[in-house]
Amino acid sequence: MKKVVLAYSGGLDTSVILKWLEVEKDYEVIAVCIDVGQKEDYEVVSKKALAVGAKKVYIVDATESFVDQFVFQGIKAGAIYESKYLLGTAYARPLIAEKLVEIAELEGAEAIAHGATGKGNDQVRFEAGIIALAPHIKIIAPWREWTLKSREDCIEYAKKYNIPLNVTKKNIYSRDENLFHISHEGGNLEDPWSSHEEDVYKWVKPLAQTPDIPEVITVTFEKGIPVSINDENMMGKTLLKTLNDMGSIHHVGVIDIVENRLVGMKSRGVYETPGGTILHEAHQALENLVLDRATMKTKKMVTTIYSDLIYDGLWFSPLKFSLDAFINKTQEVVSGKVKLTLFKGQVSAIASTSENSLYDMEYVTFGEDDVYNQKDAEGFINLFTLPLKMSQIKQSEFYKTGHSDAKIMVYEEVKNEGMAGAL
Repeated sequence: MKKVVLAYSGGLDTSVILKWLEVEKDYEVIAVCIDVGQKEDYEVVSKKALAVGAKKVYIVDATESFVDQFVFQGIKAGAIYESKYLLGTAYARPLIAEKLVEIAELEGAEAIAHGATGKGNDQVRFEAGIIALAPHIKIIAPWREWTLKSREDCIEYAKKYNIPLNVTKKNIYSRDENLFHISHEGGNLEDPWSSHEEDVYKWVKPLAQTPDIPEVITVTFEKGIPVSINDENMMGKTLLKTLNDMGSIHHVGVIDIVENRLVGMKSRGVYETPGGTILHEAHQALENLVLDRATMKTKKMVTTIYSDLIYDGLWFSPLKFSLDAFINKTQEVVSGKVKLTLFKGQVSAIASTSENSLYDMEYVTFGEDDVYNQKDAEGFINLFTLPLKMSQIKQSEFYKTGHSDAKIMVYEEVKNEGMAGAL
């Protein structure tokens, strides 16, 4: 029989897809579960896949690679899509695509199948990764071709083939979890006027249950990569999990956003990213201390482009690789410590230190100093404003300024000594 490798999670959609590939497409299905930190019992997941009809199941522990090579690269870049979304799902998809290709080539499979819908971003992310790495492999996206139109239809299909369910028509949120975040979509969240209930959370505590005293922590970075918490060195995945636990206690990292999908529509989701939120805040504070003004401005522009590339699934694109070179160069000086407070849903950097700091108290003090001649500022300002001066002299008729309607109060000296004393 012809073989297909299926990205299998054990959930409703991919379980139905597994059976559909076997029954409707006559494929020998090889289920592949990629562990990027989601809380799953993979023995149970593999048994379910075999029971549904898989001929073989691969369990791939890619958690360490996920954190070290994908998440931390995004932290170094400062990647945040549309100023809010920390790209949790987008980091995992190219890694999953990479592992699917490896196993497809190992098994001699002609195709790779995934459970992303025809409306979402993940179909693009999976397929862009597969095409970039193995353009000869066929891609099957059942949601774009089968007759099932909704998750309710999938539930009925699962019942028809006695596939065990972990969702109901009442509890129908679509969730994606990895070590960096967990997302929630669907159900009542599809109405942007419907505020989300706190029972949607899987990681963070409800705000009312958080401690009434702030927690102060210290995160240490080496060349843009977090390496320790409170001076305790940790592996990347352990460090991220620890920060997730710390942030969750304080309700840190919850966002409820409407975002612009790549395919052209808007979508609404609730995201929990406690550890990632802490790392972004700490990393930004350290960059503020060690990067010069021109590099920071340029990196900000690069970050916007970079974030869009990751969101759009172009992790393996030439432009992304080129931007990585710039980002990695900027991070050579981003080493040091940042102190932060976690409290009532907020994380705030309150102190930072680095051997590479460009901040010098001798220069910025308001007191007397011997390193900065304030008279030098006069010449600097004369040169800096020279274009303004020349424009006014030579082209004043083209650049006439308006006058504000601000009220002007005039106070004059009072001659009467009694009045002056009163004033």
